[in-house]
Amino acid sequence: MTETVKIISPVDGRIVAERQTAGGAEIEAAVVRSKAARKAWGEVTLKERAKIITHFLDALLGMNDEIVPELALQMGRPIRFGGEKRGLEERARYMIEHAEEFLAPVEHTDKPGFTRYLTREPLGTVLVIAPWNYPYMTANNSIVPGLMAGNSIILKHASQTLLVGERFAEAAKQAGLPEGLFQNLVLGHADTEKLIGSGAIDHINFTGSVEGGRRIEKAAAGTFASLGLELGGKDPAYVRADANLDYAVENLVDGSFFNSGQSCCGIERIYVQEAVYDTFVERFVESAKGWTLGDPLNPDTIVGPMARYNFADAVRQQTAEAIRGGATRHLNSKHPLDKEGSPYLPPEVLTNVNHQMSVMREESFGPVVGIMKVRDDAEAVELMNDSPYGLTASIWTEDLDTVAKLGPKIETGTVFANRCDYIDPALVWTGVKDTGKGGTLGEIGYQNLTQPKAYHFKKV
Repeated sequence: MTETVKIISPVDGRIVAERQTAGGAEIEAAVVRSKAARKAWGEVTLKERAKIITHFLDALLGMNDEIVPELALQMGRPIRFGGEKRGLEERARYMIEHAEEFLAPVEHTDKPGFTRYLTREPLGTVLVIAPWNYPYMTANNSIVPGLMAGNSIILKHASQTLLVGERFAEAAKQAGLPEGLFQNLVLGHADTEKLIGSGAIDHINFTGSVEGGRRIEKAAAGTFASLGLELGGKDPAYVRADANLDYAVENLVDGSFFNSGQSCCGIERIYVQEAVYDTFVERFVESAKGWTLGDPLNPDTIVGPMARYNFADAVRQQTAEAIRGGATRHLNSKHPLDKEGSPYLPPEVLTNVNHQMSVMREESFGPVVGIMKVRDDAEAVELMNDSPYGLTASIWTEDLDTVAKLGPKIETGTVFANRCDYIDPALVWTGVKDTGKGGTLGEIGYQNLTQPKAYHFKKV
C-alpha cells in the first residue's frame, strides 16, 4: 500500500517536497530491471565502467549550486559549507581510480603444473539505505564502488532527504547508465523490510540507528544476503598534556559542532589530562562561542537547525539530565528560536560530567559535548572504551609512538592522531560493538561488495 512522504524543512516548517512511496508492482518491476541490467553491465569492461561512472560523478557535482540550498532546506546544513562536493568527489574518484587494482585477480604460482587464481565477482543487487545527515557522501560510499564492481544498485534514501535520491537518479540518466542499473525508490519501512526479506537483494548497506540495524538484520534473516551496517557512535577524543592545545581546540570544536553535531564520527566526549585541563577548557569554550546559531540559508550562519525538532529535544533532555546531576554548562547560549519543540539548538559545552550521565555514554548526535579530566593514558583508555559504540577515537599528542601503543587497546574502528571527523577513502570505514559490522571504502570496501571466486586448473 502506498503512502505519502513529506519533507518538512527544519528551517521554517515548510513542506519542501511530497512523494508517494512505491507500490508492490513498482518494487517488483524494479527488481526485474535490476537483474537484467546487471547482466548487461557484466559485459562492460572495467575501463569503460570507469568512464561512465566518472560521467555519473561529474553530472552530480555539476548540480552542486542547486544542491547546496536544497540540502539546507531539507536537513538544515548552512550553505556556507558548500554541501558535500569535496568529500563526495574525493571518495568517488579514489574508488574509481583504484578499482582495477583492488579488483585484480590474485594469482598463486607456488605449485608447478597448476594454474590457480582468485577473482572478485559482483554480489548482484545492492540495496543502499542512506541517512539524512551526510546524504550524498554516505550513499556514495556504496553506490560508486558497487557499480564499478559490477553490481546493480537500488537506493532507498531517508525520508528527510528524498531529493538526494532524485539527484543521484538524474546524474545516472545524464551519464547514460544502462536502464535499471541504478534505481531510486521511495519506500516506507514495511516495504523496505519486505524487499529485504524477499531474497531479491544480495547485499544491504545501511547507515542509521542501532534499532534500524536490528530490524534490517531480522528482515534479512534466512536470505543469506550480506550486510554492511554503520550504526550509532559516541566518538571520544583524548587530549594529552603534550598536545598542541591551540591546534587541538580548533579541530575539536569543529569536530564537535559541525553539521550541528549530526555526524556519525563527530566528537561527543573529550578527556583531557589534568595538567592542561583548565587551559584546554578555557580555550575550547572561548572558541565555541564563535559557533553561532542561525538561518542556514544565510551565508554568515555557522550552525543551522537540527534536522527535526525531536532530535533537538532529545539533546535538550540529555543536557538537562546532566545539569541536574551536577554538570556545569559554559555557553548557555540564548536564542529566540531555542525552545522545546524547535529544531534550533545552539552549541553547548559541559564540564563536571561523569559516566553516570547519558551525555557521556549514549549517543547525542547534536551540538553538545562533555569534557572530563583524566589522570593518565590508562584512565583515558578505560573511559573511551566505556561506551556501547566504537566508530572512531582520536588522540591529540606530539608522541605518535604512544598513539600506536594505545591504539590496540581502544575499542574502535579508526584511531586518529591529531585529527578527527574525517573519512580517508584509502582506508576502510568500519566500526565495532553496537556501531555495526562490515566496512566501506578502500580495498576492503570492494571486497565487501564482491564475492571471491577460485580457479584451480591442473595441467595433464
